[in-house]
Amino acid sequence: MARTKDPAVRSLLLDRAAQMLRTRQPVTLRTLVAGTGVSTMAVYTYFGGMDGLWKATRQEGFVRLAARLATVKKSADPVRDLAALGAAYLVNALENPDLYRVMFDADFDLQDTGAADETLHRLVQAIERAKAKGRFNDEVDPLELAVQSWTIGHGLASLVATGPLPHQTLAHGAPMLAALFTGAGDEPDRCRQSVEQGWGRPAPARSNSRDRRDRT
Repeated sequence: MARTKDPAVRSLLLDRAAQMLRTRQPVTLRTLVAGTGVSTMAVYTYFGGMDGLWKATRQEGFVRLAARLATVKKSADPVRDLAALGAAYLVNALENPDLYRVMFDADFDLQDTGAADETLHRLVQAIERAKAKGRFNDEVDPLELAVQSWTIGHGLASLVATGPLPHQTLAHGAPMLAALFTGAGDEPDRCRQSVEQGWGRPAPARSNSRDRRDRT
């Protein structure tokens, strides 16, 4: 009878691979599992080998992002929802900084090339709802505005989660989105209130348990 795969082991290997890439450690079968209590055979069991591991590592970034975006429930205010999706994007990057780096590394293939499009589509849907409610001008291109919104989130995430700027920098996200959405036709005061409600205060980065494991 085939052994039941343990999702925790799979996540451990993916997180460790991403962490080793970030710290530029040489990644081999042996170095990957060193100190984890997992055998080298697990890489074949879960991923079919190292090539499968690299594809799965990049894919996992989008899987976790999609799961985080799915926690944002639709409300009666689509502009609030857009800001909430942006905040969820940042929270995902802060909680998974190593995987976040790998997500956008074109040196590794994706198992599902539609994964990135699916996350972007959530923004497109919210923008279409905002247009239908008269919050944005009719001539606004939902895809173009979604890309612009994602660019703001990605820039902040890159500078805070994986870059040099402090967590307080995230506070700039709300006025940046409000300016973007006002330019798309939303009424300024109403837009600011919606964005502030949706943006909230993205959670600070948690202490990295992987680093603690690596030091033990």
